[in-house]
Amino acid sequence: MRLFAILRTIALFLLCLPALAAADGRTIIVLDGSGSMWGQIDGKPKLEIAREALAEVLKTIPADTELGLIAYGHRDKGSCDDIETIVAPAKGTAQAISDAASKMQFLGKTPLTEAVRRAAAELHSTEEKATVVLITDGIETCEGDPCALAQELESSGVDFTAHVVGFGLTKDEGKQVACLAEDTGGQYITADDLDSLTVALQATVISAPEPAPAPEPVPAPEPTKPTQLEINFAPKALLAPGIPKPDDNSQVNWELYAINPDGTTGDRVTTEYNDFKGYIEPGTYRLITTLDSAQTTSDITLTADTLSAPEVVVNAARVILHPKGTEGGEIEPDASLKFTTTSGVNTTYYGDTRVYLPAGEVTLTAGLGLASQTETLTLTPGQLLEKDEIIQVGLAAIEGYYVEGMLIEGNAHQVSIRSAKKSIDGSRENLTTSYGTGNQTKLSPGDYIAYVELGAASAEVPFSIKAGARTDVAVILEAGVLAYTAPGASEAQIFSAKKDINGNRKSVFHNYNAEDQTTLPGGDYSIVTTKDGIETETPASVKPGERTEIIVP
Repeated sequence: MRLFAILRTIALFLLCLPALAAADGRTIIVLDGSGSMWGQIDGKPKLEIAREALAEVLKTIPADTELGLIAYGHRDKGSCDDIETIVAPAKGTAQAISDAASKMQFLGKTPLTEAVRRAAAELHSTEEKATVVLITDGIETCEGDPCALAQELESSGVDFTAHVVGFGLTKDEGKQVACLAEDTGGQYITADDLDSLTVALQATVISAPEPAPAPEPVPAPEPTKPTQLEINFAPKALLAPGIPKPDDNSQVNWELYAINPDGTTGDRVTTEYNDFKGYIEPGTYRLITTLDSAQTTSDITLTADTLSAPEVVVNAARVILHPKGTEGGEIEPDASLKFTTTSGVNTTYYGDTRVYLPAGEVTLTAGLGLASQTETLTLTPGQLLEKDEIIQVGLAAIEGYYVEGMLIEGNAHQVSIRSAKKSIDGSRENLTTSYGTGNQTKLSPGDYIAYVELGAASAEVPFSIKAGARTDVAVILEAGVLAYTAPGASEAQIFSAKKDINGNRKSVFHNYNAEDQTTLPGGDYSIVTTKDGIETETPASVKPGERTEIIVP
């Protein structure tokens, strides 16, 4: 059923698009590099899905397309000025954009308004046709106003269009960025998985929709028979017998299909929505009624002189969940709620969630950060289930230190969280990796290993997570910094001074610079430099927490 839903979404999307024409002018992709892109969909980080979809679409870009890439939030965790033109708009840049996206880090905030403004300036939008495609999984977090920017760009009288691809946004979040597209004549397209994201990028990056043609004049109706009604079809959705669907923002889809002579479902005839009341050509149809993830199929016969007002029972329950990290805590907007059933339902929502689900057993997998828990919901037709979904989660705050009390600053060191349990080959599963100071990760209660690596120095520390608690983890490398200067040297290599049982020394550093530095565990080493083909070996000692500078003659 999940595959059917994806295919139906793509088909409806393509049917609703006007005729596509090759994109002209110049285009810049504005890619969200904020930390929320580490959020997962179906167990896979959104940043990986975005990279895969973008790489797939860029393979089909015509060679003469002028395309560029701007990213934000990819270099600094807390800066609203972290916006960078990574690839300037030019022809033949598709591979460069794909390579750049694959190397991006996802760290910071979401200054999407300023990023679009800079993209417009980069395209010289006051002089020629310009298109911006914004891919974002979050709303503005730097006090920008995307709606005001759209009106400003549109009122300038230039040929500027912005398309917005909302990746995993809720309906309310989508409204806050959709105006950027709608007010500039572009499209706002939602995507919640790899398939729908790829389709959205194909519709905005590869090609641009031409204006919809003016509607054909409606011919004067032919005289009707006195018995023909103006309305012969007015369906109503019920959650269960006698229980109508509440008047809320959810949408009911009424899809009418022809029925083939062998009884199979034929071509789609029409799709109507919500409280539809209208005239459908007489005949026998297959009616597929969809309410969020609940769906039912029935056959109906319509005539010209009889009103058909079927009460269609979709056998659904209304589920309202408020995901929280603790009892009485705030709703977690980044929490994921994945619903699956044996009948094929497989859908994910984020934050405060209101959804209709088919009656029966539904598996709910709730996630927050790296924390995840699963439970089974037993739903009955017409039921309203509303509750706080408490996700058992604790916070791990991991910092690396050269020695006790001496913090490793900057973003050069690697911080990983690994499973405490070893696999059969003795290795541990790596759960997440990030860089620099200030690492805070939400985890399920249990045992873990914190691993920090900088240069040739590394260390790991076991720690435990308790629900609702913060655990501070200090990983001490017992390391120092060795800096060397070797004027005129063409190559340098650092070896451990101690030889192994075979008489070999371990190489811990190797480059081709005349001067450099690296972090090493405390101990004795030997610096071997090459100058004019002659090797020189210089002893050196590293003390934990200290910097050692060596000048090689």
